[in-house]
Amino acid sequence: MENSADGVYDVVILGGGSGGYSCALRATQLGLKVVLVEKGKLGGTCLHNGCIPTKALLHAGEVADELRRSESYGVKSTFEGVDISAVHTYKDGVIAHLYKGLQGTLKARKNLTLVEGEGRLVSPTEVEAGGVRYRGRHVVLATGSQPRSLPGLTIDGDRVVSSDHALVLDRIPESAVVLGGGVIGVEFASAWKSFGVDVTVVEGLPHLVPAEDVEISKALERAFRKRKIKFELGARFSGVEYTDSGVRVSLENGKQVEAELLLVAVGRGPVSAGLGYEEAGVALERGHVVVDELMRTNLPTVSAVGDLVPTLQLAHVGFAEGILVAERIAGLPVTPVDYDGVARVTYCEPEIASVGLTEARAKELYGADKVIVSKFNAGSTGKSRILKSAGEIKLVQVADGPVIGLHMIGSRVSEQIGEAQLIYNWGALPAEVASLVHAHPTQTEALGEAHLALAGKPLHVHG
Repeated sequence: MENSADGVYDVVILGGGSGGYSCALRATQLGLKVVLVEKGKLGGTCLHNGCIPTKALLHAGEVADELRRSESYGVKSTFEGVDISAVHTYKDGVIAHLYKGLQGTLKARKNLTLVEGEGRLVSPTEVEAGGVRYRGRHVVLATGSQPRSLPGLTIDGDRVVSSDHALVLDRIPESAVVLGGGVIGVEFASAWKSFGVDVTVVEGLPHLVPAEDVEISKALERAFRKRKIKFELGARFSGVEYTDSGVRVSLENGKQVEAELLLVAVGRGPVSAGLGYEEAGVALERGHVVVDELMRTNLPTVSAVGDLVPTLQLAHVGFAEGILVAERIAGLPVTPVDYDGVARVTYCEPEIASVGLTEARAKELYGADKVIVSKFNAGSTGKSRILKSAGEIKLVQVADGPVIGLHMIGSRVSEQIGEAQLIYNWGALPAEVASLVHAHPTQTEALGEAHLALAGKPLHVHG
């Protein structure tokens, strides 16, 4: 029989990624006694295998691209290539700094016990780790996700790799096939192209980033063509075989693509198998833990957050869900996360940022005759000209009502999503945003100009 930890905790959290540690921080802030169990490193996928390292690689790629075209700004430079080991040193330094800060923040909480070890749910109120049972009035499951593969496709970590492998790859391949044109796939395709890799993206659906508004997807496809990133759309994978120099990827349409390696980027699946969830009575669906709008499972003492549940797989969604659960357990009034109101960013070049409804979804909900769409050339502003950035802003509005969708593509548009998120979540009318004075010259004034146009009083018409 396992040993038992002394006393009963208010909350036992299984998993120390974005959802788990945010729940722990908010719960301790509210005076609850918490134990947090993590088998790997605090910070989870986002900090160590996702958001942070991929953006570091993408920034290194951006620097490489700027050096290549520096003479177009009148700056003479010599580009001698990318030292991937030095890129990893830079990337790992960013992670280490953030990891140290997170550890310090968590360890400073006096009513928080950190447990290093692989945990398992052994009852609706108990988690076992390292031979010790930790009992809580409430248990929060936050075990995250891992890269998916396809049936019959073996990831070997050498020629056929997952995103985890790609982040620590000790070489820059001459060529690569990226299987999957979603967020992960296009970000790696973009970074690798900047590093000089010959990239082909294979996507089974009709467009890249298929969750985005279709016009934004088409704009990304045009930009990728200009960057000479190849892609096969509506093309389903049928097999891969090793060659003398790499791999040969076969598609159901009969085409074959040869490359040095294959990156499998077909999404991430929940980490729920073998953790005692089903045995304890937690309802699962395709590996995801089933929850209601307040993140409650079918067991009254168990909640679940983050990539483990079938909501948007975003670190900031995990934060929001973790905080919601902590506040609910503490007895505070809570409201469900509005997932339409969550900012979504894809950090390829050009970047994509969106919030709210796509045009297609808005028409489904409100009817085509009630939806107004306005587009603005975001590359026409003075600052975008200076930065040599092209792009577009697309606004979706309910007739005589608020803006219900904002979709942007262009360099650095991720930094504009904050204002877009406020516009959507506060139900702003186009005229209300149009009355705000945006600084000039900035890229953000494109949002102001887009709303001026939608309000019927466009200011600039650029050639």
